[in-house]
Amino acid sequence: QVQLVESGGGLVQPGGSLRLSCAASGFTFSTSAMSWYRQAPGKERELVAGISSGGGLTNYADSVKGRFTISRENAKNMVYLQMNSLKIEDTAVYYCVTRLRVTYWGQGTQVTVSS
Repeated sequence: QVQLVESGGGLVQPGGSLRLSCAASGFTFSTSAMSWYRQAPGKERELVAGISSGGGLTNYADSVKGRFTISRENAKNMVYLQMNSLKIEDTAVYYCVTRLRVTYWGQGTQVTVSS
């Protein structure tokens, strides 16, 4: 079955960095686009970044452009989100997502930006 397992979240000070990882299994990763979403307390889930199956195309929410970078390693079935210059408003649960015939979500990893 499809599994998406996120890791790398934690507590970081404003201006700091974190790298999230997502280990994927149960589907043909190399032909699947991947995305990172987030959900902050009291807010709806929002798309943070997406990457095409080959990694050549990426897109970002305006709020994270220039600070976050999505990447993938198809040989390892891994997708990453490098987050730099973190802001308090980046605090959220971050989810790894793939859309096959059904949309699959990981369990999420908490990112807290606080001084």
